[in-house]
Amino acid sequence: MPALYIVATPIGNLEDISLRALRTLREVKLIAAEDTRRTKQLLNAYDIKTPMTSYHERNKWTKLDYILNRLRDGDVALVSNAGTPGISDPGYELIVAANQRGIPVVPIPGASVVITALVVSGLDTGQFIYLGFLPHKAGARRHLLESVAGEYATIVVLESPHRLLAALNDILLVLGDRRVAVCRELTKVYEEVFRGRISQAIDHFAEPRGEFTLVIEGKKEQEKPQLTEAIEKQLQHMRRSGMAAKEAVAKVAGETGLSKKELYRAWLRLS
Repeated sequence: MPALYIVATPIGNLEDISLRALRTLREVKLIAAEDTRRTKQLLNAYDIKTPMTSYHERNKWTKLDYILNRLRDGDVALVSNAGTPGISDPGYELIVAANQRGIPVVPIPGASVVITALVVSGLDTGQFIYLGFLPHKAGARRHLLESVAGEYATIVVLESPHRLLAALNDILLVLGDRRVAVCRELTKVYEEVFRGRISQAIDHFAEPRGEFTLVIEGKKEQEKPQLTEAIEKQLQHMRRSGMAAKEAVAKVAGETGLSKKELYRAWLRLS
């Protein structure tokens, strides 16, 4: 039975493609490409002559039936401009439609700008949240950032050069001056990975150019508050002033985050 192949292509350097992906692109009957001109450069580099048809954000609904009909006659490969189709790129609707019709959907894994940026960021890779492209409008962008402000996982977002500074300023406003890796033009000639604080990134990218992936530090767990000598002296002063234990303990607990139980034990020791 013919299959729909989801083929990952290079995110920049044309050498970053698997042998399996190249074989698949040669053997399928049709390649559905986000931008046939961009994909043609890849095909020419490897002398691949397979016919192409465009499949992008503006025509994805009108082209859907055409591609599904072509799948009756033979295999079709879906590719985006760069990286893995369906991840902030066209492909989701076609994959869903193929699944619903019982057409095999076969992944051909490869490059992903999300994973590439994450692993070179120097930030925690144990858990991460991918937000895709941030909303264009400031209000919607800040609302989305607020929804993840309490997450401990690393945050990965994509951004275009003409919105980068606005996005960084909103990230600073909502999330604070966290550590960030700003990855520009990954795997390309002018590849750059800036690591520092968000405020430093704003200064560094005064005239941003290229494609950007931002890897943002998640919320840091607050250190457990410690009972210090200064806090004990504060309790002692409250005791000498005649303040009741319950009132003093509640007040200091609210100010320091220490447990009332620990503070009450300290109060008794001071007696």
